[in-house]
Amino acid sequence: MTTLTKTSRIPSKQGMLENVMRQFDHAADIIDLNKNIRKILEVTNNEFVVHFPVRMDNGEVEIFTGYRVQHNNALGPYKGGLRYHPTVDIDAARALAMWMTWKTSLAGLPYGGAKGGIQLDPTKYSQEELQRITRRFTYALGDNIGPELDIPAPDVNTNPQTMAWILDTYMSTKPPAERSTNMHVVTGKPIGAGGSEGRDRATGYGVFLTIKFWAEQKKVDLKDKKFIVQGFGNVGYWAAHFLEKEGAIMTAVQDANGSIACEEGISVEKLLDYTKANKGSVLGFARAKTLENSEFFGLDCDICVPAALGNQITAQNANKIKAYLIAEGANGPTDVGAEEILLKKGIDIIPDILCNSGGVIGSYFEWLQNKNGEIWQLDEVMAKLEKKMRDSFTRVFETAKERNVDMRTAAFILAIERLEEAYVQRGIFP
Repeated sequence: MTTLTKTSRIPSKQGMLENVMRQFDHAADIIDLNKNIRKILEVTNNEFVVHFPVRMDNGEVEIFTGYRVQHNNALGPYKGGLRYHPTVDIDAARALAMWMTWKTSLAGLPYGGAKGGIQLDPTKYSQEELQRITRRFTYALGDNIGPELDIPAPDVNTNPQTMAWILDTYMSTKPPAERSTNMHVVTGKPIGAGGSEGRDRATGYGVFLTIKFWAEQKKVDLKDKKFIVQGFGNVGYWAAHFLEKEGAIMTAVQDANGSIACEEGISVEKLLDYTKANKGSVLGFARAKTLENSEFFGLDCDICVPAALGNQITAQNANKIKAYLIAEGANGPTDVGAEEILLKKGIDIIPDILCNSGGVIGSYFEWLQNKNGEIWQLDEVMAKLEKKMRDSFTRVFETAKERNVDMRTAAFILAIERLEEAYVQRGIFP
């Protein structure tokens, strides 16, 4: 295992890392952030890179590289997802870990930010191979994660089953008498393994709620409004599910396989059933035409929900966007250059650290239940989630108006100010 502790500012790199640093710098300049606290928040606390062998189904051994970056824990244990994707690297983990710090701070949670994953394409491995990879990765991370230290959760291409494997592996390394006290080492678990009701839909429901709250503020009726969704995984599906229940119409979807559109509308539930029978792909869905991926963001619609990967809306395609609201279900889907174009066009953006924070809030509820030996009902979880999301949205919306800034800048200001207050009150050791 290689353990790296950052002592200098994260180097700038084109992509998500550059975006998050520019977003941070912009907000920090506005609030004239204490220069010493700024130095602390500009760097990650710890970075772990682990290389580990796993035996494949054919008997061959393959070496995998896994990452875990812990950005800041001034407000509480590190918290953040693990993703399995070919784009996972140290810079992506750094950027995503920083976003998690701002997200948990903005939501008022007692957490810091972390992120990580394994650089692989999970579609190339069997379920048994993925289980062995996950368990070996957990073992390699060892005591660098823990229920009061760093709490992973699902992210891109990981799910409750992945979390159950991590939980079981981690608990098996503890003495029998301590195992039940480590149930909250991960969140997003299956219900039977200590998971929480509602955690599956928390992120997507939070995306929907922020759209609803925005519509209330702008006096917009969501009925018959057209929306398009990039990414039809857990987040995209649930956001679309609740938008459709509100009367909005899904007219296009893009996933890793391609793009489809139908002016009259696409049934969210019928598309979900179709993807389950079609190896997860939306292509070929009846009554929908196939589009070139490059045409997707330029479609005529009212609301655009990017719920896939980072850097999807760029300076190259931002001018094509016709939606008047972008709700960021993914982490970092809009790059800084694109945002400047969109804001000049008068397009509102609900930023990721607010829009998709329902997931980490849902994770917090699961963590609390595990710690306290409680089990909450679904309606209780959803009511608590809505209350927390409304509070965050209202503070961001009002701060944006008061300071005459966009919603992302307002969200960053609120998140950074909470961290600054913590450092001012506690001081810096020694």
